[in-house]
Amino acid sequence: MGHVKGIGGLFFRARDPAALSDWYRDRLGVGGGCSADDSAPVNQWVWTVTGGPLVFSPFKADTDYFPADRQFMINLRVDDLDAVLAPFRAAGEEVITKKEWDDPSVGRFARVHDPEGNPIELWEPAQAD
Repeated sequence: MGHVKGIGGLFFRARDPAALSDWYRDRLGVGGGCSADDSAPVNQWVWTVTGGPLVFSPFKADTDYFPADRQFMINLRVDDLDAVLAPFRAAGEEVITKKEWDDPSVGRFARVHDPEGNPIELWEPAQAD
C-alpha cells in the first residue's frame, strides 16, 4: 500500500489572489519562489519547506478556536516566533497571544490575520532537551 508523504499544496479562494500571494511572500516568506532551506534551489511555483511535525485535525463546526466565518486556519511552524512577529508589530498589525495557548512541552503560539481576514496560527515548537 502506498503512503501519503505530506501536504503537496494548500489552495484557497481569495478576492485578490495576486495581492494576497505577494503579502504571504513579503510578510512570511511563504509561497512560490520562497525556500525555508537556503541550500535548496528556488522554484517560482514551489515553496520549499523543511521537514517536521504537522497536525491534521478537523475541528467541531462550532469551535471558537478560530472565526466562525472561516472554514480553515493555517498553522505555520516557525523557528523564532518573536522574529517572525516583528514585521507584523512594526506594521501596526494585530498580533494575538494568549498564555493558555503556550505549553512548555508543545511550544509557543501567536495568531495573525492576512489582509483578507484568514487566520494564521504561528507555532514555535518546544525545544528538545
